[in-house]
Amino acid sequence: MKSLAAFPDSFEPTEVDPVRPQHVGDQIARALADMGVTTVFGVISIHNMPILDAIAEQGRIRFVPARGEAGAMNMADAWARVTGKLGVVMTSTGTAAGNAAGGQVEALTAGTPLLHITSQVDLKFADRDRAPIHDVPKQPQMLQGMSKQVFRIWDAHAAMGVLQAAASAALSAPSGPVSLEIPVDLQRSEVSGGASIGEITVTRPIAPDAAIDALAARVLAAKRPLIWLGGGARAAGPEATELVARGFGAVTSTNGRAVVAEDNPATLGAFNMTPQAEQLYATCDLMLVVGSRLRGNETKDNLLPLPPLAQIDAEASQGGRNYPVELFIHGDAADTLRRLLDRLPAKLDTDPNLPHEISTARALAEGAMRQRLGPYQVVADVLLEKVSQGGHPWVRDVTISNSTFGNRYVQFAGPRLGVHALGGGIGQGIAMGIGAALASPGPKAITLVGDGGAQLGIAELITAVQEEAPLVYVLMNDQAYGVIENIQDAQYGGRRHYSALKTPDFAKLCDAIDMPHKVVKSVDAFAATLDEAIATEGPVVVEVDMNAIGPFAQAFAGPPAGAAGKAE
Repeated sequence: MKSLAAFPDSFEPTEVDPVRPQHVGDQIARALADMGVTTVFGVISIHNMPILDAIAEQGRIRFVPARGEAGAMNMADAWARVTGKLGVVMTSTGTAAGNAAGGQVEALTAGTPLLHITSQVDLKFADRDRAPIHDVPKQPQMLQGMSKQVFRIWDAHAAMGVLQAAASAALSAPSGPVSLEIPVDLQRSEVSGGASIGEITVTRPIAPDAAIDALAARVLAAKRPLIWLGGGARAAGPEATELVARGFGAVTSTNGRAVVAEDNPATLGAFNMTPQAEQLYATCDLMLVVGSRLRGNETKDNLLPLPPLAQIDAEASQGGRNYPVELFIHGDAADTLRRLLDRLPAKLDTDPNLPHEISTARALAEGAMRQRLGPYQVVADVLLEKVSQGGHPWVRDVTISNSTFGNRYVQFAGPRLGVHALGGGIGQGIAMGIGAALASPGPKAITLVGDGGAQLGIAELITAVQEEAPLVYVLMNDQAYGVIENIQDAQYGGRRHYSALKTPDFAKLCDAIDMPHKVVKSVDAFAATLDEAIATEGPVVVEVDMNAIGPFAQAFAGPPAGAAGKAE
C-alpha cells in the first residue's frame, strides 16, 4: 500500500470551529478539501444543498455549476484525466443521478479516478419504494452498473470512514468511478467532535519477482519486440520510453497515446490497425501489452493478427481476455517495467532496422490518411502544429474529423493531454472541453466537436462562458449526422432516414450567451482564425463551415458491416 501522490499539497486536516454546530455536510466539505480536492462539478439541489452550502461557506473548493448532471460528469471526468487527480462530481438523487449515467459509463470505460457523490432520500424511506420525491428504489443497482464500487453512508458517525474508503477505491488500481450515496437527512445531521478524514491511500498490485524474471528471459530472446501501450500505462512513460531506447518498437491505443512521445521515430502511435501496421506485426516476435484491453475497435474485433503476446495489467481478470497470451503479469505498469529494466542490458540485441521500419510504416499510414482528407488536410496540419507545439489539451468528441485525423494524426505533448470519448458516445465533447480547460495549467484546451454531437451538450456552452474556461471549440459543421449519412450511402442504398438535422445558427447562439464566435468558410483562413481564438481570453467557438468547404476526398462510413475495423 502506497500513499497517493496525486494531491497538490501534503495532507493537512483543518481544525474545526468549536462554537459553530457541525453537520455531516460540513464534515464532507471539509474532508474533500483536506484530501486536496480543489474543484467539484455538479448541479445544486435540495438533496445536496447541505454539502454545497458548506463548500461555499468554507471557501476552499471551487464549485462549477453545470447545466446538467451529464455535463457535470463529463467535466469531472476530463478534469481527472488531465490532472491525474481525483475528479469529484455532485448530483442529486434519483433522476439527477440517472442523468449522469452516460457520462459515468464513459468514465468507467476510461478507468477515470472519479468520485460521484450523490444523495439518497431520507434513510427511513430509502430502498422501500414509498414514493418520496426523487426516490428510485433501485438506485444502488443503477449505480452498480456504471461504477467500480458503490458506497452508502448509513450513520453520521461513519461518514469520514466511508468517504475515505470511497476515495481510496476510486484511486486504487484499476482506477475507476465510485459512487457514494449520502441520504439527505444524514447530510443535515448534527455531529459532535472534530472527526476528520484519514489520509487517503491507494493500492497497486506488485508483480512477483519470478514473473518478471520470466518476462525478462522472454524479452532477451526476442529480436523484434514491440510494446503496445494503453491508458493503464499513462504513469509509466519514462519506463516505456527507456524500453524503446533499448530496442523495443512502440504502438499505442488511442487512450495510451503520448506515453512514449508521439514524435519518437520508433513508435507507430495510434496508427495501430493500418495495413502498414499489420505488415509490421507479421515480422515481430513479441508484443508486450501494457495497460490495454486490446479493444475490438482497435483490433478488428480481435481478429487483427498480432505477434506472440505478453501482458501486464493492474486488473487480474484482463489476462488473456481478448487474445491468448504466453505470459500474464498482474502488476502496476510503472513498477513492473522499472523492475524489468533492472534485469535487461543497457542495449538489447534486437534488429537495428526496426525503428526505421516503424518510422516508414507510420509515414505511409499518415500519407494514406491525409489523401482521404481532401481539403481537410489543411485543418489537420494546422491542428497538428498548434496542439503539439503549444502543449494544449486535445479534447475530441465522436465526429468524422476525429475518426479520420483527430484520434491519431494530431499529436499532443503528454499522455494526460489527450481526452476523447473513449466509449464512442457522441455529445460529450463540449462538457469535456470545460473540464480539461479548467484543469490545464496554462495553454488553452482545444476541443474538436461536430454539430450533431454539440447539440446534445449545447447548454454547457453557457457554463464555459460563466466559468471563463480557457478553451477553443473547433466546431465541424456539416448540418447533419455526417457519418450516419455516409453509412446510409454505403450500406442502405443512399436512404438517408433521420440523419438530417435542424442545426442552430451558432453565431446567433453564441451572441446570446456572450461567447465569441468565428466562422471559417475556406481552409486557407483556418490557421489565422485559430491563432486569433487561442489569443482571445476565455472560451471561443471556431465554426468550420464544411458545406462551404466541401466533402472529404473519401467518405468515412464507419465500420464495415459486421466488423468494427475502421471505427474509433
